[in-house]
Amino acid sequence: MAEQTVRTAPVVDDLALEEVVRFTSDLIRIDTTNRGGGDGNERPAAEYVAGHLADAGIEPVILESAPHRANVVARIPGTDPSAAALLVHGHLDVVPAEAADWSVPPFSGDVRDGVVWGRGAIDMKNMDAMVLAAVRAWARSGTRPARDIVLAFTADEEDSAVYGSGFLADRHPELFEGCTEGISESGAYTFHAGDDLRIYPVAAGERGTAWLKLTARGTAGHGSKVNHDNAVSHLAAAVARIGAHRWPVRLTETVRAALTELAALHGVPADLDDVDATLDRLGPSASLVRATVRNSANPTMLQAGYKLNVIPGSATAHVDGRVLPGGEAEFTATMDELTGPHVDWEYHHREVPLQAPVDSPTFAAMREALLHFDPAAHVVPYCMSGGTDAKQFSRLGITGYGFSPLRLPPGFDYQALFHGVDERVPVDALHFGVRVLDRFLRGAAGDQAMADELTHSQGIGA
Repeated sequence: MAEQTVRTAPVVDDLALEEVVRFTSDLIRIDTTNRGGGDGNERPAAEYVAGHLADAGIEPVILESAPHRANVVARIPGTDPSAAALLVHGHLDVVPAEAADWSVPPFSGDVRDGVVWGRGAIDMKNMDAMVLAAVRAWARSGTRPARDIVLAFTADEEDSAVYGSGFLADRHPELFEGCTEGISESGAYTFHAGDDLRIYPVAAGERGTAWLKLTARGTAGHGSKVNHDNAVSHLAAAVARIGAHRWPVRLTETVRAALTELAALHGVPADLDDVDATLDRLGPSASLVRATVRNSANPTMLQAGYKLNVIPGSATAHVDGRVLPGGEAEFTATMDELTGPHVDWEYHHREVPLQAPVDSPTFAAMREALLHFDPAAHVVPYCMSGGTDAKQFSRLGITGYGFSPLRLPPGFDYQALFHGVDERVPVDALHFGVRVLDRFLRGAAGDQAMADELTHSQGIGA
């Protein structure tokens, strides 16, 4: 009975709905562009977040990994000291934005026609704002969650995370004591699959990061002379092979569950022995899965030479590789083969792939919170094609999920706005998100009977 009271008591008030919009706009106006290589400044946003936490009686700590590269961590005690703690994390940095390409100034935070505009509106200052609004509502009402909630607002997620979650996990693990699971970005948003079918994909996995540097070496010489040991030619051939390679299908448990549940929703057979045929039958929903049935490697940068008529002695390229859980050995062997004898490769940045159980009480609680506010929702697990700070926090034994809920209107292309032009989020989506987060977080210790019932009735992991 006490658990049910915790789950259903109204907490999100009108002020919380106003604050989530205002906080999103304010955070967007704080330019926290991360240009990579250590060039970033999250300190003003960290101070903003810490100030609003402190104002609510929550004790934050600001931790700088380098000048201006600031993180915020705070713990909210739960009512059940025996329950494992839950980590809720969001990053404060954003990718660059070219103002000339945008319809509105990218750091304006303007609210127009019920939509908040600006860099970070989706990735992921909206989630930061939802978390702030929810926990401040708890403070006003004297509400406590069932389990300890550890909040982390991080720097540097948009580069290597060295100044953010990596720094926190390596240097301050004590702040996350007791945390067994975590939630963050890129899940629980509305995906409209046609015929009024509203899907909410919740991330229960991530491909690993395998960013590579390729180096070809050859014989330098005059551009007018025949040269069969040309570093540029060696590199170009390797890059072409990598770009053309067709990786084999490798199904993880998360992707297998996603394919099975999506096929059931669409009323089509799930032939897991012919995944490409199954994807072809899923229509738009295939985009939730297609990028995660294989490893991948995409050439992204080339550098060679210093003068048109000089053959350089070396040439370099960079490749964005992504690796499925269990696919690391295959990736390494394949890159050795594709680069060939004249090109060396090394990891420029590497992080592990992740996988989380889809039959857990926590996944069931996320599903329940979404269904409570959108009864027509269809919640399915999926694997992210990219990565988040969950990779670094996994070093502490924390299992990560992508859960930043937003109810979005038809035609709103959520995925295209990640790092895209005219990034924006509807006000109604923020209101929905803070309500769902509040319900989930307050009951996140999990009512096992409820979780088991949902697991069986919704076919999780079938």
